[in-house]
This record gives sequence, structure tokens and C-alpha cells, in this order.
Amino acid sequence: MELLFIVLGGAVLGFVIHYALPDADTRGVLLAPAFGAAVAAIVWEALTWAGWPADGGWIWVAGLVVPGVVAIVVCRVAAVRRRARDSEHFARLLRSAS
Repeated sequence: MELLFIVLGGAVLGFVIHYALPDADTRGVLLAPAFGAAVAAIVWEALTWAGWPADGGWIWVAGLVVPGVVAIVVCRVAAVRRRARDSEHFARLLRSAS
């Protein structure tokens, strides 16, 4: 049951991060929540296999902080790469039009 809660928390955190960061128009609305949910599940399972108790506070902190950081990195990288590819594409279009 805790796994369901942590995955849902990672997805909600991803939605918040998507809209909180600039350049939200450069990435899909489900990119950050998908990464947040997946990383939350992986972190939770890894920590439970490592012996961390599910009723401990640190597993919840790690299970939400790590997906948040990953979602921020994914959003920033996606925005930078999208802007760069768009610029390259528009430059190529301008060269072919002239």
C-alpha cells in the first residue's frame, strides 16, 4: 500500500514541478510526472530491499526528494534540448527557403 502512495506522490510532485519551472511549453505535460512516479517506485523498492522500514520517516523523505530532483533535471534538460533543436530546425528551414 505504501508503494501506491509513494508513486502517487512522485506523480503529483512531477505535475507541480512541470508547471512551476519555466518553459513548460517545450515538454509534454506527462514527462515530469512519469519520471517522478517511476523514480519514486524504484527508490522505494531499493530502500525497502536495503532494509529501511516502511514506517520510518527517512524512506518517505528519500522517496519524494529523489524523484523531485530527477523531475527537475529532466524538465530542464528537455527544455534546453528542445530550444536547441527548434533553433537548428528553423535555421535549416531558412537556409532551404533562400
